[in-house]
Amino acid sequence: MLHDLNIPQSFPIFATATEAEKAPLVLTSVLLSLVIVYIASKLGGELSKRLDLPPVLGELIGGVIVGTSALNLLVFPESGATASDSLLMTFLQSISDLSPESVTSIFASQSEVVSVLAELGVIILLFEIGLESELRELQSVGYQAAVVAVVGVVAPFAAGTLGLMYFFGVSAIPAIFAGAALTATSIGITSKVLSEIGHLKSKEGQIIVGAAVIDDVLGIIVLAVVASLAKTGEIDILNVVYLIISATAFLLGSILLGKFFNKSFVSIADILQTRGQLVIPAFTFAFLMAFLANAIHLEAILGAFAAGLVLDETDKRKELDKQVVPIADILVPIFFVSVGAKADLGVLNPAVPANREGLIIATFLIVVAIIGKIITGWAVIGQPQINRLAIGVGMIPRGEVGLVFAGIGSASGVLDKPLEAAIIIMVIITTFIAPPFLRLAFKQSAQPAKSSVE
Repeated sequence: MLHDLNIPQSFPIFATATEAEKAPLVLTSVLLSLVIVYIASKLGGELSKRLDLPPVLGELIGGVIVGTSALNLLVFPESGATASDSLLMTFLQSISDLSPESVTSIFASQSEVVSVLAELGVIILLFEIGLESELRELQSVGYQAAVVAVVGVVAPFAAGTLGLMYFFGVSAIPAIFAGAALTATSIGITSKVLSEIGHLKSKEGQIIVGAAVIDDVLGIIVLAVVASLAKTGEIDILNVVYLIISATAFLLGSILLGKFFNKSFVSIADILQTRGQLVIPAFTFAFLMAFLANAIHLEAILGAFAAGLVLDETDKRKELDKQVVPIADILVPIFFVSVGAKADLGVLNPAVPANREGLIIATFLIVVAIIGKIITGWAVIGQPQINRLAIGVGMIPRGEVGLVFAGIGSASGVLDKPLEAAIIIMVIITTFIAPPFLRLAFKQSAQPAKSSVE
């Protein structure tokens, strides 16, 4: 095996790294990164389970411990880290004769590979959630989900933007950008928690997932608006109209496709005789849908979710569910640990003078972020027995979506350090409080949520 990789036979990674030798060193760093990810995810998940908390919360906390905030074992350039900040890179350099340039190159490649695996993980997660969701049930709560999503975007955006301008004297464009970051909802985190606590198919769960999907579409449109505003000071109306039309056409087209595609998919799976005759065509379809969504400037996870909804209508749904689970078990933890690893809790340290103003603004943003989503539960009409608190709490986590807003705002130069730190704090707090509070909200329900598929 070592010979096949063209690594010198005597202590391969102790040799001077030439360009030809960087590839195996990148592989070495990626493999070590995955070891760290899996240990963090299992220890965190198991501990959370024993504390009667959602395992995903433990995976996020495990990521925080191994990431930028603590051990610096798993760090990423997009979080502002360099190769010298990574203990993993320091370890590799200590056992190899690597130049600083080589370490930087290996660090960049390793981070990119892990980030791609994390993205693949969330795509598979949303595909799995789509498979577990009932299209008919999602359609039955479509109106309520749309209202929840719109309220969950408009309320925090308006309150956040106007509050920053009025109370803190923030200028218009940065305030709009921060307000936009408040609109996000992390469908990955919420849907995973719902699945873990057995409420994904409840009426509340279907409304939350449906609203989160619509929220993601609206968030993309809001992001396009504020990004163009940041670059030019003007809103590109044509781009906004394009996004609205393409997002609507994609989701409706996916639903219509399911009515014609199901029999063809089953026929293809029945014809194939080799291993993976069901799961390979399924993932091919999911990745194709994710690609198409990405190609029209939507999120790849929306395409994967739509693919799951389509295949959920086939006769092989239960068999496919079982085959997807072990693949998700391998890749999904990479996503959650990476989200935690990128969260820099250093911005919470009040001893750093630069953080104090950010903490004050963050307190305001956190209040708006929580209240702005909690009230969405009361936007549901015609459902007197619905658990409105659970719906509102389910919409709270900003997760990786909120970090995208902060990253783009920082890269464009729109956000100053205190406001950027405040947004990051808001994302961290909302991401970590949502899982335990969502479980608590369902426990406090007068009656256990009944499956809507009975």
